[in-house]
Amino acid sequence: MIKDRVVTLSATILLLCIVMSFLFPSQFPTVDNFSQIMLNLSIDTIVAVGMMLLMISGVFDLSVGSIVAFSGGLAGYLMYYHDVNFLVAIVAALSGSLLIGFINGFLITKIGINPMIQTLAMMGVVRGLSLMLSGAGIQNFPYEYNYIGQVKILSLQSPIWYMFAIVLIFSYLFKNIAFFRRYYFIGSNEKAAHLSGIEVEKMKLWGFVIVGLLAGIAGILLSSRLGAALSTSGKGLELRVITAVILGGASLAGGQGKIVGAFLGAAFMGIVGNILILTRVSGYWQEIILGIILILAVGIDQLIQKKK
Repeated sequence: MIKDRVVTLSATILLLCIVMSFLFPSQFPTVDNFSQIMLNLSIDTIVAVGMMLLMISGVFDLSVGSIVAFSGGLAGYLMYYHDVNFLVAIVAALSGSLLIGFINGFLITKIGINPMIQTLAMMGVVRGLSLMLSGAGIQNFPYEYNYIGQVKILSLQSPIWYMFAIVLIFSYLFKNIAFFRRYYFIGSNEKAAHLSGIEVEKMKLWGFVIVGLLAGIAGILLSSRLGAALSTSGKGLELRVITAVILGGASLAGGQGKIVGAFLGAAFMGIVGNILILTRVSGYWQEIILGIILILAVGIDQLIQKKK
C-alpha cells in the first residue's frame, strides 16, 4: 500500500510537471523556477520528516509551525539584542526547540494529555513567545548567520541541501536502525508493542523531541535565509506538513509511511502552490484549495483504512 502511494504520487507529480511545461513553457520548466520550488518546500520537508516519524507511531504535533518561528526568533533575539555569538545563539535556539518537544512528549506520555490538545495549546504558547522575542521582526544578523541559509552550492541554495541530507539520513535510519523501526510496531498496535518489550512511552517522548529539533533546524534555516526573524514564520505550516505526510503514505491510524513519502508529499504541495501562482489564483482561493487537498487526503486515508 505504501509503495503504491509513493509510486502514484511520483507519477502524479511527473504528470503535473509535464502538463505545466506545455501550458507555461517559458515559466514552469526552467532551472530558476524549479530551484525556487525546491527552496520553498525545503523548510516544509524538514519538518515533514519529523511529522512522518510521529504519524508512523500514531500521533502528530500541531506546534511545529510555532517552533519554527520560536527557533529563529530566539537566535535573532540573542544575536541582535545581546550580541551573542551566532553559534551560541544557534545552540540556544535548538536547545529551546528540543525543550518544547520534550515538554510536549512528557505531558502526553507521562501525564496523559491528548496529543492534539497538548500540541494545540503549545502552538499558542510558543507563538506568543515568538511574538515576545521577535516583535515586528528582527534583522541585521551577522554575516556568518545569514551565510548558513543563503550560500549557494552548485547553484542551489543551502536549505535545499540540508533538506536532502535530512531526508537521506532519516531514510537510512528508518530502514536500518532497530530503534526507528520500532515506531512502526507502536503505530500498528501499541498494546502489542508494549507487551513485546518496547518502551512505548519513552519512544513517543523521543519522537516529540526529534520533531522539536527538526522544527528548530528549519527555523534557523528560514531566518538565516530571509535575514530576518518574524513572529509570523511557520503560520499554517503544520497543516501543510500533515497534508504532505498523509499524501506521502502516512495514516492517521499509524503504522505506515516512508520518509521519501514525506518528501514527495511536500514536493506535490510545493508544485501545486507554484501552479496556483503561475495561474494567478487569488491568495484567498489558494488557502481554500490547500484546505480541500487536506480534506481529500484525510478522506482517502479513511476510506483505505475501512477497506483494510
